[in-house]
Parts: sequence; structure tokens; C-alpha cells
Amino acid sequence: MLPGILGRFAPDVALDLGTANTLLGVPGEGIVVDEPSIVAVAETGQGVLARGSAVGHLARQMFGRTSTAIQVVRPLADGAIRDYALCESMLRCLLEKVRRGGWSLRPRVLVAVPGSSTPVEKRAVYSSLHRAGARSVLLVPEALAAAIGAGLPVAEPVASLICDIGGGTTEAAVVSLGDVVASTSIRVGGDRMDQAVVDHLRRSYSLRIGPAEAERLRIEIGSAAPLIEELVDEVRGVDAVSGLPRKATITSEEVRQALAEPLAQIVDCLRATLDQTPPELAADLVDHGLTLCGGGALLRNIDRFLGDQMGLPTRVVVEPLTTVVRGALACLEDLPAWRGVLESSDHAA
Repeated sequence: MLPGILGRFAPDVALDLGTANTLLGVPGEGIVVDEPSIVAVAETGQGVLARGSAVGHLARQMFGRTSTAIQVVRPLADGAIRDYALCESMLRCLLEKVRRGGWSLRPRVLVAVPGSSTPVEKRAVYSSLHRAGARSVLLVPEALAAAIGAGLPVAEPVASLICDIGGGTTEAAVVSLGDVVASTSIRVGGDRMDQAVVDHLRRSYSLRIGPAEAERLRIEIGSAAPLIEELVDEVRGVDAVSGLPRKATITSEEVRQALAEPLAQIVDCLRATLDQTPPELAADLVDHGLTLCGGGALLRNIDRFLGDQMGLPTRVVVEPLTTVVRGALACLEDLPAWRGVLESSDHAA
């Protein structure tokens, strides 16, 4: 009786705590929060602005639009919490958005965590969520959540290969019979790709640009494999020698060259995962292939590139940015079936 009452007024919440974006979902309602994982703080170090609500889209809107010196900060890096206080403030603000009817009951939160997370990093997630307002916290492997959200037959005795390319990490895993059989997690993702573009422009053009401009180039003209018609774009930055603003013209071939190293690391991640996979399951992948999700999967021709490198049929899921949180939601909606693969901060949760 009591769990049902709690669920009615303090909903379970699925959380994809990403380096670039944070998404929250509620069973029966779907995804209710989708915000950038950023907060706005004053340079004087007085905490999150706007009484703790300068988070996500609001933080992005405030940046550069007031007379006060404001910094936009990411509380997470490479899939892990790097600023506990700011992460707690961000999570508290976002959890408030899913509260029902003003009730003060605390929700139970199921959060997807990278396979590379250390025990210390997991404890940081537990602590930040409890302090932000969760009554209990459950952890699900990010790769398993991604496979469920991608609609793969994870409960069947066949192998499914999923690769989630996020902002800070890339997760590759083989899933079968409701569990992760083999997995590899590397701290390479969209952020590392953007940094590679920044480094290329500094080396080749003596031009300094920021991560936001590099991300724009990656999205607008970047690709993992040659395009039928190569693209050209103009980039603006600061001359590394004179310190003066200037612009340069860059081609999609150059961006692709800059992305070669992080893409090669993703290929190595996939191969390492297959090396851990029993031959009987690996044989299933000849037919079932590789499934891609996460923001990095939106890079042009990445399915073709990885398919050629791995020798497997490869596809990108529909709505790759929400795959993990949709999988976490599916776990919450059938919690008894998935309880065995979840870690809990409270065995009575």
C-alpha cells in the first residue's frame, strides 16, 4: 500500500546524467526534462545564480546577456562529477521540475552511469542525488539502458552490440539475456571530438576557437567518412600570434582529418568489447550488427565508417539523444524484472 501511495505523489524518476545534457523521465509521462548540463555562476563564487535556478537553458540564456560577469560551468566532465556542489544544485533544480502538486515527498531516482565509473564516482552520484532530494538512488549500466532504449532484444539469448557515443564517454557493450556480457568504456566522446577540431585549427591556421565553435563545425560540416559533395564553412576566432580576431575557411575534409584520432579510439573500444565476447555470441552479430546511439551518433556517415571498420551492418537509432533515458524509463516501468542488474544506495528502496 505504502509504495503505491509514494509512487502516486513522489514519482519514480529516470535520469540520464550526461556530460553535455541531462534528461529526466517519469513512467507514464515520458521525458519531462531535457536541459544542457550547465549552470550559471558569478565570478565571485557565490553559487548558482537566480536563487539556484540558473540551470540548463536558463543558464545558457543568461550567459553574456547581463552586466554581471557570469561564468557558465559544466559540473560534469568525461561522464563523472567534477564539481559536487554545482552538480547537486543542478540536480535539485531539475528534480523540482518533476514534482507533482507541490508535495514534498522525495522521488526514487534510477540513473544510468558509465561502465568506466569508479566506486568513488558512483558514491558521488549517490551523494549528489540524495542531497538534491532523492529518497533513494538506483544505478543502471548506461550501456544496458541504451540497449533497452534502442529496442534491442536484450532479454533474448542472442547477442546485441550497442555503442553509445556521448559527450564525455563512449560505451560499447554486448548484451544478452538481460545482462551485459562484455563492455568497454572510454572517456572519449563529443567533447574530445570538439577538442580535436580546436587543436587542428590552432596547428594548421594559428587560429584559436572555443569548444562551442568547434561543436558547430562538427555538426554542420563534420563527417566520419567522405561525403558525396564535400562542404565548406567559415570559422571565426582569434589569431594565436597577433591576438586579433580573424576568420578562416575550413573544409569538411579537414574536419574529418581532425576527427580521425577520436574515431579510431571508438573503433578500438568496439574491438576490445568484441575481444571479450564469447565466440557463440559474437557470431550472432554478423546478422544483428551494431547499433549506435548518443549525440556522437549524429555525426554524418559514422554508421558507414564504423560498419566498414568492424565489418558489421550498422544503424543509428531513431532519436539517439534520448535512447538512454528511454531505456531507464523502461527499467522503472518493469522494476522487478531488472532489479538484479541494478545497484542501490538503499536496499530498502
